[in-house]
Amino acid sequence: MIRFGASGWRGLISDDFNFHNVRRVVHTLSQYVKENPEFGMGSPEYRALLGGARMPVPVVVIGHDTRFLAEEFAHEAAGVFASDGVKALVSTGDLPTPAIGCAVRRHKAIGGLMVTGAYSRAQFGGLRWIPFFGGAAAPTISGDIERRLELMGHHPIKMMALDRSLRESWIVEMDFHEEYTRQILSLLDAKTIRRARLKVGIDVMHGSSRLYLRSLLESLGVEVVALHEGRDVLFGGQSPDPTQESLGDLAALVKKHKLHLGLACDGDGARYGVLDAGGEWFPADDVLGLVFEHMVVNRGLKGKMVRSVVTSHFVDAVAKSHGLETRETPVGFKFIGEHLRTGQYLLGGEECGTLSVAGHIPDMDGILAVMLVLEVAAAAGVPLAKSRESLFKRLGSFFHARTEYRMERSRQVLELEERLRVQPPLDLAGGSVWRIDQSDGFKFILRDGSWICLRSRSPEPLFRIHAEAPTPQKLAVLLDAGKKLLQGRF
Repeated sequence: MIRFGASGWRGLISDDFNFHNVRRVVHTLSQYVKENPEFGMGSPEYRALLGGARMPVPVVVIGHDTRFLAEEFAHEAAGVFASDGVKALVSTGDLPTPAIGCAVRRHKAIGGLMVTGAYSRAQFGGLRWIPFFGGAAAPTISGDIERRLELMGHHPIKMMALDRSLRESWIVEMDFHEEYTRQILSLLDAKTIRRARLKVGIDVMHGSSRLYLRSLLESLGVEVVALHEGRDVLFGGQSPDPTQESLGDLAALVKKHKLHLGLACDGDGARYGVLDAGGEWFPADDVLGLVFEHMVVNRGLKGKMVRSVVTSHFVDAVAKSHGLETRETPVGFKFIGEHLRTGQYLLGGEECGTLSVAGHIPDMDGILAVMLVLEVAAAAGVPLAKSRESLFKRLGSFFHARTEYRMERSRQVLELEERLRVQPPLDLAGGSVWRIDQSDGFKFILRDGSWICLRSRSPEPLFRIHAEAPTPQKLAVLLDAGKKLLQGRF
């Protein structure tokens, strides 16, 4: 059964992710854009976006990452759309997912389809639907698509031949590189970056940032040493996910060449990872605090902050120091994107390496994120750790960690969650619990500002533990307390 999660549908290539199922999903999307009253062609919001004009036929944008058969799946999708009377603007090469979101908005398309497995292992392919506003599809959208798929069955899906679809302009091949680059540059302080003359290492992890990140950096006078820019459908034997563990080569490069920063993006350019001078890992939790401070102090911008429930409260302290609000959401950028769409929020992000800003698509953009980190470093003239230390002295310290705890059976997860709901602990790690947030998992906030959040990872019998405290010692105590909770010792 095909299910659309927070980042669309993913499946094993040639198993459930195959040409037959891709055709079924695309045919369903054709029906969806024509019939859905809230996000289809008849949507009042979409009509307002068109300024009263009418699109003679639905238009979608299609792109793909560097995975095995990704380009072929993209052209298969375009052929189905063409047969269904939907015009497709198809990328001429692999590109980052955020570039598709930007193209959707620029060309006023009803939506975009990205063929990507994002940061998953090489065996997985995927499709991600991007509505006309350029952000992640909300649960109501993915739910409608799933229902239509179930009703459709497995009858053969028609496709228009490529030569005919090109001749009749149902498929138009386009290069979105320049327009995406212009959009990113419009969000940056180019003078500050050029003046700093920084030297950075980059790791695009064989993904679809490979033709974008270096050129952006070099256009701003940044000296670049790059890793893994070639296409490799196996991603060097690891998941294209820029974590501390996966960026060992980049850390060694930064240290060897004495570079200012190491910047990395995942397989489709949506997530990011950052290494400070000396190759030291710099968490996304801390990136958000530094970027928000920079945008308010150095850029003179104002607006609220929005983050997920498991993201550090460091950025809350930064925002509060400037008299600005922070909003907390469940995990998933689709929730953050909904707030960014209102225009009231300056920055949105998560601890897992996702970020976007006002004036951009309401979706995660790893390339934008690392360019903003570059700008922060250029403006400060010191390593990121120094800037963080300065903020900690003014606002207090924030140490955070994430770990996992596996149970033997799924039934244990359900039983523990029920117990936490009915009889939660009121004392934890030697302190009293001030508030319990159950909007996404179980977040216990202590009176000193420390917190711990337990989230199950269905369908696996697995919990993820997130915690934050003002000292490393208190953080260790919190993590130990979290494990005791999951063992039922409360």
